[in-house]
Amino acid sequence: MGEVFAGRYELVDPVGRGGVGAVWRAWDHRRRRYVAAKVLQQRDAHALLRFVREQALRIDHPHVLAPASWAADDDQVLFTMDLVAGGSLVHLVGDYGPLPPAYVCTLLDQLLSGLAAVHAEGVVHRDIKPANVLMEATGTGRPRLRLSDFGIAMRLGEPRLTETNLVVGTPGYLAPEQLMGAEPDFPADLFAVGLVALYLLEGARPDAKALVQYFAEHGTPPAPQGVPEPLWQVVAALVQPDPAARFRTATGARKALAAAAELLAEPGPDDELIEIFDQVGPLPEGFAADGPLERASGLDPTPTPSGSPATRPTASPVPAPPSVAPPAPVPPAGPQPHPGNTSSSGPGSAPSPAPEGDHPAAMSETGSFRLPPPQASVTSASGPHPSGSGGQSPHYGPPLPAPSRPSPSGADTTTTAAYTARSPQGPAPAAPPPAAAPMTTPVPAPPRQRVSRRRRRPGPPAGVAVPVLLLALVCYAVGFWALARL
Repeated sequence: MGEVFAGRYELVDPVGRGGVGAVWRAWDHRRRRYVAAKVLQQRDAHALLRFVREQALRIDHPHVLAPASWAADDDQVLFTMDLVAGGSLVHLVGDYGPLPPAYVCTLLDQLLSGLAAVHAEGVVHRDIKPANVLMEATGTGRPRLRLSDFGIAMRLGEPRLTETNLVVGTPGYLAPEQLMGAEPDFPADLFAVGLVALYLLEGARPDAKALVQYFAEHGTPPAPQGVPEPLWQVVAALVQPDPAARFRTATGARKALAAAAELLAEPGPDDELIEIFDQVGPLPEGFAADGPLERASGLDPTPTPSGSPATRPTASPVPAPPSVAPPAPVPPAGPQPHPGNTSSSGPGSAPSPAPEGDHPAAMSETGSFRLPPPQASVTSASGPHPSGSGGQSPHYGPPLPAPSRPSPSGADTTTTAAYTARSPQGPAPAAPPPAAAPMTTPVPAPPRQRVSRRRRRPGPPAGVAVPVLLLALVCYAVGFWALARL
C-alpha cells in the first residue's frame, strides 16, 4: 500500500510534476475519492513560500484547478486538488497535431473564461503554457479544460519572492515586458494565451522571439496557413508586443473570440473526430476504483506467513527437552532456536519486535516517497536493518514466537520445578519453612519506625512564628494609618 500522509491522504503513484513539487495520485480517506496531491519537502524555504502562496488560492470556477485542501506531516507539506485525467494540451497536440479552428475556439473560450475568474481575484498567473492547461477525459464529447499550476502566481501589488532582475516563468511563453523586468500584470497572461492559441493551431511551439521581431519590423504578420482570418485577428491582438495594444482584459478577448467563432465554417462530417481519453493510466496493484484493497494486508498477513510457518515446526520440539530432562531444560532451549528473539512459543513476545521493523520502513518511505508496502523486518533486538530486505523467514517469523524468554516460563510447571529444585533435591522441602519465618519477623519492624520518624518533621517553632505575625500586623496598621493621613 502507499504511504498515508497526515493520516488522511494515501499516496498512490506519481502522475506529474508541477512548478514547486511532485504531483501524485492520492486516495482521500475522508472524502473517499482519488485526488491529485502536490507534495513538497520543507527544505527549500523559497519553494515553500511559493507552495504556501499557491495553496492559499481559493478560486471556484469550472475551468480553474485551484487547491482544495492542504496538510503537513514531518518535513513534507502537500495540498490537494481535483484529479484531471485527460492530460494536458501537450498530450492533445501530440496525438492529433494542429487542431481544427472551431475546436481551438472552444478551448480558448474556456481558457479565457477561467483566466477572467483568476484576474477577478487580482491574481496574475505568470505561467500559462500548454502543459499547465489540463483536460478532462471527456472522450468524444465537448472538451473541458482546467487552468492549473499557480506555483508562481501572485496578486497585484504583492511583494516578489525573487530579485527584481530575475525573471520567473517558462521561456518561450514570456511577454516582452516580462523579459524587461516589468511588474507582472494581466496583459502578460493574455500574451501567453495568444502563444497557446498559435500552438494549438500550428501543432508546434511558436517562436515568440521571431514573432515579436516581425511585429517590430513589419507590423501584424499575415495569418498562418490554415488559420481563418477572423480568428487570426483575435490571436494577433493577443500577441502584440506592446501591452497597450493588446486586449486589456480576458473578458474583452473572450467577446472578440465569440464574434470570430461565428464567422468560422461549421465542422464537416469528414473532419477528424477528436477524443480525449484517460492519460493518467490504470491504478497500481492494491488499489481499485473505490479505494485501496485490504490496507492491513501489507502490514500483517504478507510477511507473517513467509516467516512464521518456517520456524514454528522447528519450535515445536523445544518444549520436549524440558519434559525429558528437567534439571537442564534451559541450555538446550537457548542454542536450539535461532539466536536472539527468533524462536517460537509465546505470541506475547511478538508485539515488541514487530513495530521495530515497521517504523523504520515507514520513516524511510516517508523520506523517500516510495510507495512499496511497508515490510516489517526484524533481525535482532536492536534492529540494525530498517529496510525490508532483511526480513527473511528466519528473521521475521521468529518475532511472533520468542524462545529464550518464554522457555523458562513457557515450560509450565516442569521448568519452574527444575529451577527451584536445582541445588537442594532431598532436603529442599524441609529448608523453606525455617527460612520463611525469619524473613517475615525482621522486615515489618524497621519500616514502621522509619516511616513514623520521617513524618515527624516539625514546622517553625511558635517562638519564631508569633513575633513574625505580630510584626506583620504592626506594619499593616502603620501602612493603613499612613494612607488615611494622606
